[in-house]
Amino acid sequence: MHLSRSVGPVVLLLFATLSPVHAADPDVLELKDGHQVIGEIVAEKPNAFYVDLGFDILRVPRENVLRRHKQTDAPAATNPIAPAHRGPEADPTGIYESGTLKLSPVKELVLTYGEAVISIETPSGKGSGFILNDQGYAVTNAHVIEGETKIAIVLYQNTPSGLARQRIESVEIVAINPFLDLALIKLPPQKNLKLGHVVLGNQDDINAGDGVFAVGNPLGLERSVSQGIISTRNRNFEGLLYLQTDAAINPGNSGGPLFNLRGEVVGVTNMKASRGDNVGFAIPVNYVKDFLRHREAFSYDKDNPNTGYRYLDPPRRLQASAPPGSPVAEKSKGAASGSQGR
Repeated sequence: MHLSRSVGPVVLLLFATLSPVHAADPDVLELKDGHQVIGEIVAEKPNAFYVDLGFDILRVPRENVLRRHKQTDAPAATNPIAPAHRGPEADPTGIYESGTLKLSPVKELVLTYGEAVISIETPSGKGSGFILNDQGYAVTNAHVIEGETKIAIVLYQNTPSGLARQRIESVEIVAINPFLDLALIKLPPQKNLKLGHVVLGNQDDINAGDGVFAVGNPLGLERSVSQGIISTRNRNFEGLLYLQTDAAINPGNSGGPLFNLRGEVVGVTNMKASRGDNVGFAIPVNYVKDFLRHREAFSYDKDNPNTGYRYLDPPRRLQASAPPGSPVAEKSKGAASGSQGR
């Protein structure tokens, strides 16, 4: 909304003149576009906060607020509005970055993070993926690479004359989780090639109606961008939650990123409704983070015949009769004894 932009210049004044006016520990509202509002919250409504700036009362819509805290407090993970980060920060395992970025136009975000989106080519077809770090780790869907004997990726890099296309062979499968439909792959080391990478967002910041866009290769059409909104943030399929979006999702988008309007990856596109239009789905980013943090549990070894999963059959009895001591066996034994007495 226009209000979120207009508070930017006010924030500079707040630090200089308003902090001494209020209590020693004023409230801070951190907005989704990266700005802050500092003052005393005099009223809190279901859809807005009302902040005393010292010279006026400012109404701040809740949908524009990322989190709320006291000026002397660090943002708490249990904050009722949303847990968040102060800029990009590495996860404990060091494989991805997560953070809150600044709101920007989609065309700028595509230019900034589009290089991190890759095409994945196999003998069976083409999918999408995105690079996590400069070491060449990337995420895609399990169904894009599962069962394939050869995997290659295509990088797209911005040059003065346009996008340069570079194909890389011998891509390694690092981990795969068919239940979540996620896979972690790794590009072989490339000399004199700097890899762009994405920043992962936070699922708790996502709401129905938020703007999103997807980058991928629908129907093999490379570098396609589609834009829409989050239709719902918790659509249930077979016990798993998915983001539903009206951004166009088609075969070939599978494994590609779904970005919010700050350029953070909030999901991995993986399916669409076959009998409808503008009904696409993405795996929420929190599932992606869990998969990456516990990737060793899903590690892939092409030389191990037990790679993957299977359920073991329960042991079977060697004799069809009931085991000794069971109620059925005791009843049969009593009946047999009675028949012998007659």
